[in-house]
Amino acid sequence: MTELFDFPKVNYVGGNKGLDFLSTKGYNFYNPDEEFTINGETKPMKDWLKFSVAYWHTMDQRLVDPFGEGTAVRPWDVEGVDDMEDMDHALAKVDYLFEFMDKLGLEYFAFHDRDLAPQGNTLAETNANLDKVVDKIEQKMKETGKKLLWNTSSLFTDKRFLAGGATTPFADVFAYSAAQIKHSLEIAKRLGSQSYVFWGGREGYESLLNTDTKRELDHIAAFFKMARDYAKEIGYTGQLLLEPKPKEPTDHQYDTDVQTTISFLQTYGLEKDFKLNIEGNHAYLAGHKYEHEARFAREAGLLGSLDANMGDKQTGWDIDEFPNDIYESTLVMYEFILNGGLPNGGLNFDAKVRRASFKPEDLFYAHMAGMDTYAAGFRVAMKMYEDGFLENIKRDRYASFDGGIFADFENGKGSLKTFEDYILNKTNDEIFDKVKSQHLEAIKATLNNYIYSVLGSTFK
Repeated sequence: MTELFDFPKVNYVGGNKGLDFLSTKGYNFYNPDEEFTINGETKPMKDWLKFSVAYWHTMDQRLVDPFGEGTAVRPWDVEGVDDMEDMDHALAKVDYLFEFMDKLGLEYFAFHDRDLAPQGNTLAETNANLDKVVDKIEQKMKETGKKLLWNTSSLFTDKRFLAGGATTPFADVFAYSAAQIKHSLEIAKRLGSQSYVFWGGREGYESLLNTDTKRELDHIAAFFKMARDYAKEIGYTGQLLLEPKPKEPTDHQYDTDVQTTISFLQTYGLEKDFKLNIEGNHAYLAGHKYEHEARFAREAGLLGSLDANMGDKQTGWDIDEFPNDIYESTLVMYEFILNGGLPNGGLNFDAKVRRASFKPEDLFYAHMAGMDTYAAGFRVAMKMYEDGFLENIKRDRYASFDGGIFADFENGKGSLKTFEDYILNKTNDEIFDKVKSQHLEAIKATLNNYIYSVLGSTFK
């Protein structure tokens, strides 16, 4: 069988093959079959991390920016262009996707419904086009054993969604959105999607002057409840996920960040039905660090999946860059480990190559680099977890609450009178004597030492 990509199959080579990533064409840190144990459960790295190809960036992204046309050169192009209106072209791209995953050793992928096939003049025609591509995807999944990490619906691209899909003020558009989600959930069930993501690309407002925010929030909550109920009706057992983002393209998105989204879920009684898909670049846009968003989702029991990307902290744009920051990946993977992994989620590369990286081989290098970045972070985080490094620091920091009236307080028995009796006659010096230095610089230096030690050993 003729290969579609002129790129070798990528394997784990370790750091002993040299520093030049272009020449080694292998993974330094991602060893898919190496086993790790978290909370007594032992699995190979590939089953913990579950890396996923994002169809919209890898297969459809043309590397357009606001100032210029696309630069992407792709082997599936017809006469140099990606003809998204051609069904034969849409079907052909499926073959490229599965060979791409096979060569990288990737087992998962993700897509929006509108990534796969051209729209028709009616939803019925659109669904028919989509189903033809899904037929082929289903067959390829059976042949290869590849899995669908999650799918979703694009309720933001077409002009009908200019004011949102579930929060639109136009009833016909709302009905279209509901019907589109229905079919998308049916595809999730059919393909065994491990999760289903709702990303509200235009679910927000441009101006408060013409927006009934309470009514729109009521509408989208009811929309999610209908989706939840239909998923149960058809027997879809995957995890439903919401994906926070603060702005862009709207002035304000209703799911601004993790804590806002948690509040929304609790307000409408949806916290038992939905978890969160957290994205690195979206965390930046919200003014947070990626590990911040992962931490608050985890502590709420709502960390469902991760979009592994990053952005430029100076631009303020959602640039969806492939991850390369091992410091960040280590801290995100630490939250991942404390979460016990992601049973129905994984690490989806919602990322695109840079505009100057326009050749097909750059798609391989980008995914390889992203996989190595998170595999490296996972290795460092596992070592810190096994050593109890950060947990011991936190345990020591709050140790004064572990005895006496403070232990009673931790168990819900405290009162203002109790604390007044304890503290009333203590001097300022006596109180400050109990305050300990945080040694934060030393903690950060030790984190650096973990990175150097764990990853440096790979290159010996």
